[in-house]
Amino acid sequence: MKVTLEIAKSGRRLHRGTYEVDDPESFGAAWQDVWVKMRQRWMADRTSVGDLMDSIHEGVIDELNGAEIRLSKT
Repeated sequence: MKVTLEIAKSGRRLHRGTYEVDDPESFGAAWQDVWVKMRQRWMADRTSVGDLMDSIHEGVIDELNGAEIRLSKT
């Protein structure tokens, strides 16, 4: 089934995408896509190499911390 996955935090949309989810693997693939896109956006916002290397994975976790996750059938 097609689902829309939306993640928002403090009234700001962090991600919205539509995915085909039929089993655990496709559900995991949808989350992998979210992670990759959020990480790429986060990395693009860094201003120094030191900043980037110090917190390459923590930045996405920090951004997702406290976020609201919504799934809806499309």
